[in-house]
Amino acid sequence: MMQLITPDLYGEFASELKEMHGLRYRVFKERLDWEVQTEDEIETDAFDGFKPVYLLLKGSDWRIRGCVRLLPSTGPTMLRDTFPVLLGADIVPSTADIWESSRFALDLPPSAPKAPGGLAQATYELFAGMIEFGLANDLTRIVTATDTRMERILRLATWPLSRIGQPMPVGKTEAVAGFLEISHASLLRIRSRGRLSGPVLWQPVLGPSA
Repeated sequence: MMQLITPDLYGEFASELKEMHGLRYRVFKERLDWEVQTEDEIETDAFDGFKPVYLLLKGSDWRIRGCVRLLPSTGPTMLRDTFPVLLGADIVPSTADIWESSRFALDLPPSAPKAPGGLAQATYELFAGMIEFGLANDLTRIVTATDTRMERILRLATWPLSRIGQPMPVGKTEAVAGFLEISHASLLRIRSRGRLSGPVLWQPVLGPSA
């Protein structure tokens, strides 16, 4: 199951968000050894303070197994404010129909189901959730700064990254910036490739006392 957590729901889902930051610590600090800000085995950065939307993927055991963070390009973004070197001669758009994704992470058990091409089915679920969110909010594209490993995964998943500039060394990885198309066609490709039968995104509905 995938949860959409907007800023007004942070309090209701504080435990899930804390678990997400722990997942990010395991992935970005322990596994990838990136230079990230950590404390007490959780990872956060300044952009968590700008009221992003989070997509959280829960496994069959109800543990958080994946996440991605989404911010409007009209406000502070990692690409503009942290990794402008990836833009080359281009300027990242700042429009209401483009949001930025960051902190895409999965922490899956070895038994996690695989889809065609060898990718985890959870990868397709997170991709589909991003597109579903985009369609529901009239987005045309998602902009992102990622590494070339994830670029290859996106290509294999049939949601290719349209590069803005050329790959550049950033810390211990080779990073690249680009756009991801938000369209019904891209969603259908992801669902077909990932063998997803329908929508994956679930937004909690709170009672009148919330």
